[in-house]
Amino acid sequence: MRKLFSAGLTNGTVHFSLLLTRLVFGGLILTHGWPKLMNFAAVSQKFPDPFHIGRTASLGLIVFSEVFCGVFVILGLLTRLAAIPLIVGLSVAIFMIHANDAIDVKEKAIMFLAAFVVILFCGPGKVSVDNLIGG
Repeated sequence: MRKLFSAGLTNGTVHFSLLLTRLVFGGLILTHGWPKLMNFAAVSQKFPDPFHIGRTASLGLIVFSEVFCGVFVILGLLTRLAAIPLIVGLSVAIFMIHANDAIDVKEKAIMFLAAFVVILFCGPGKVSVDNLIGG
């Protein structure tokens, strides 16, 4: 019972938590990007263009972050670097695309943003390709 209320951490629990966070949020963001990639032509016709670079370019950047960076986060490969495009894309979604929407519309993006910020700050953990490469 005492351990249940303990604030102490062990390396094993921290690394397992980072692995779980990477797998869950990397996998979930991949489910958002994959349909955009598979239906790229159709989605690009109605995709927002907040920076006025073109709908196709905006969609391409989001597909890159949600699919490719999502896979990198899952693998723990270049993890901190891969988290940055995800953080930028989610910030644009929250603060530009859905700026005037109710909180319930953007709560999922806020949760994703929080998870990827944690990954950026804490890194991938020991169970990652980054750890295998860099030791």
